[in-house]
Amino acid sequence: MSARPTKTPGPDHPITIKRNPARVTVSIEGRVIADTTDALILQEASYPAVQYIPRKDVDMSLLQRTDHATYCPYKGDCAYYSITFGGERSINAVWTYEHPFDAVKQIEGYLAFYADRVDGLS
Repeated sequence: MSARPTKTPGPDHPITIKRNPARVTVSIEGRVIADTTDALILQEASYPAVQYIPRKDVDMSLLQRTDHATYCPYKGDCAYYSITFGGERSINAVWTYEHPFDAVKQIEGYLAFYADRVDGLS
């Protein structure tokens, strides 16, 4: 078994993380799942920016951990949650890096939602 690659963000693959000064809410089927004024915006290379929301501002009782997992050489191991209602599109709709690499340590304790799997992410 070979070790998974670990990469450091740089000019060829930049990652920036900054505080979002705006309020961010996430809802599905009329229910608010998250509501925060402490979100972080992660911009990675040319990918769309992602809102990371602190766990303290997410109703974790509406999420269920799944066995799905991925790996990013820039951020580390990624775990997933499904929203307990919302049907098929809610499966693995939420992700988190519970022990992110040092370069992105700021997102530890934060969750992100796929915008196309919720009704509102604003």
